[in-house]
Amino acid sequence: MALPEAFTRAIAQGFPADFASTDASDLAEYGKDWTKVHAPAPSLVCWPRTTEEVSKLLALCNEHGVAVVPSGGRTGLAAGAMAASGEVVLSLARMRRIDPVDVLGNTVRVQAGAITEAVHEHCKEHGLTWPVDFASKGSSHVGGNIATNAGGVKVIRYGLTRNWVLGLEVVLASGEVLELNGALEKNNTGVDLRQLFIGSEGTLGVITEATLKLHKLPGKLDVFLFAVPDLAGVLRLFREARSAGPFVISAYEFFTDRCLARIARHRSVKPPFATESSHYVLLEVEAQDQDALDAWLGSLFERELVLDGVKAQHAGEAAQLWALREGISESLTATGMPHKNDISLPIAGLEAFCGELEVLFATRYPEWEICNFGHIGDGNLHVNVMKPDEMPKADFLAKTKEADRHMFELVQKHRGSVSAEHGIGLLKKGALGYSRTPREIEIFKAMKRALDPKGILNPGKVFDL
Repeated sequence: MALPEAFTRAIAQGFPADFASTDASDLAEYGKDWTKVHAPAPSLVCWPRTTEEVSKLLALCNEHGVAVVPSGGRTGLAAGAMAASGEVVLSLARMRRIDPVDVLGNTVRVQAGAITEAVHEHCKEHGLTWPVDFASKGSSHVGGNIATNAGGVKVIRYGLTRNWVLGLEVVLASGEVLELNGALEKNNTGVDLRQLFIGSEGTLGVITEATLKLHKLPGKLDVFLFAVPDLAGVLRLFREARSAGPFVISAYEFFTDRCLARIARHRSVKPPFATESSHYVLLEVEAQDQDALDAWLGSLFERELVLDGVKAQHAGEAAQLWALREGISESLTATGMPHKNDISLPIAGLEAFCGELEVLFATRYPEWEICNFGHIGDGNLHVNVMKPDEMPKADFLAKTKEADRHMFELVQKHRGSVSAEHGIGLLKKGALGYSRTPREIEIFKAMKRALDPKGILNPGKVFDL
């Protein structure tokens, strides 16, 4: 799609020489995210270094009616950062400044392009952390985490990203800059406008800076991997850990033997146990009483709640156990074509839902390999269907679309969400109505019209106007 000549001339004359690119490799790289459903097709990639440059660029785009796709680390799985229709990609990759930590207020101000793991390392020397953590922390951007209200592996302990954002700097489609809340813990002066932009997937404004709330680094963490007989065993162990475990749960993750087989194939790792099992649980805890913890672990075997188990003896072993869980998404993609779904259910309803889901796949799609994993401790399941090698991609996508409809009907029946942490983007847009009422969606659209009347920001994502 050709951009207006006056627009391209203004870009060339009003910004540094390295501000923008139409190079084919840049367009292909920055126009995509981790999804593979849509082909990237942006017209231009821009790399601002300051909020002022973002403001100037958006004002130009708004003036000329040019669509913009905000772009962070592009680790999303809902095609929320895909530029597939000639848009301008606004990459925050050069906006990586991290300010000194405020050790009195336990906050840090960062630009939106700061890498999540870099923020962790920056705060670590002060005994603090930004407790937002997931497998993609080494490449995801803080701005993207906030724009998608990212979840991850520590939600059971710390909650979602929105809990750890005190202030935002946001640029509207018009180029106007909003400073929202600063570093205030308390600010009871009307509607909290931060929350409009957290989780809005870049459809209402572009986040350029954020003041992050920090937490004290946890004490000694113990990491365990257990083999359990089935999904019901995963849920039984979770109930036991939450109700009777002498510790605070930091993470409770599960994955199936099919996920483990894909990891073994991709990374050439050996299975952790000689005992074969269909389901595995990774448990991370912060315990004050090691004797009580050891007694609790012994009781798991006595009561046959687990088939086998291992405790990490040092940080290296803990990292190895975590790698089995955090390497799943990469391994599925490297060894095949997964169709991914990211759903959540009320924790109390997980067992009933999972039972019905197993019946659905077994009866309607028995030929499919289903690789399930997730943050079971916060009700979040990642359901992955692997494309059979012999099935054409178009046929597979059509079939999975049908399967999604049946699964989302189950999600709706059990009062769950069709997207737990990946957002809606392009891929889940048609499913939004399973989790949101028509009136809620109309309110979403009203906010979009108010803040972006020309519809230039991430158009076509989440919903259509």
